[in-house]
Amino acid sequence: MRFNNILVEKNNAFAKVTINRPKKLNALNSETIHELSDAFEALENDEDVKVIVLTGSGEKAFVAGADISEFADFSVDEGGSLARKGQEMLFDLIENLSKPVIAAVNGFALGGGLELAMACHFRIASDNAKMGLPEVSLGVIPGYGGTQRLPQLVGKGKAMELIMTAGMISAEDALSCGLVNHVTTQEALLPLVEKIASKIMRNSSVAISGAIKAVNANFEDGTNGFDVEINEFGNCFGTADFKEGTTAFLEKRKPNFPGA
Repeated sequence: MRFNNILVEKNNAFAKVTINRPKKLNALNSETIHELSDAFEALENDEDVKVIVLTGSGEKAFVAGADISEFADFSVDEGGSLARKGQEMLFDLIENLSKPVIAAVNGFALGGGLELAMACHFRIASDNAKMGLPEVSLGVIPGYGGTQRLPQLVGKGKAMELIMTAGMISAEDALSCGLVNHVTTQEALLPLVEKIASKIMRNSSVAISGAIKAVNANFEDGTNGFDVEINEFGNCFGTADFKEGTTAFLEKRKPNFPGA
């Protein structure tokens, strides 16, 4: 699959997706959103891939925002359609992917860029990263899930402050409020991501998929997360991974999960 704005690399069970628009600080436009959607769908269906990292090219930006020139003249209906299509096509897709997606935030993650990072299952940042949702300074609000995911991660009060002030926070501030899991140097960012990914890949991919569903269910309107957890827990008992995991434990050896 060929892309104009992103790079996709696979190394055994580890896949890296890089947004590659360095002259635009990796800003999201409609073509990039479509390409990312296609890439993540393909990786979801690739049985060899166990963990995916999403990052930006260069050392300045993860994604510095959306390409404002694309929608500056939109009508009310066009604006609503832009948000709905983007959420359904990419942001919700990433959040509900059965495989872990780690955002390696290597610089500015603003507006749609921060929303993209928040759609990933967790985030690791370089110490030069700056994050924020500046949309209200343009007379609009976050439209790719920012008003929903940011409060889930940092709490309502902190989210309200960040959205209303349109300000940026440092990587260390993002760490202190739970927006990112780790902060490291630019040079150590991808090695740290790969180290964590390797730990994830030792475990059952089937169980991890069930855990993602159960955790996400807690944030879905009308869904009882405890019921989803019970169902996913029960489903595990019918998998080859459960049989291998429990057998390996009883035999005092490391498991070799078949992923089924």
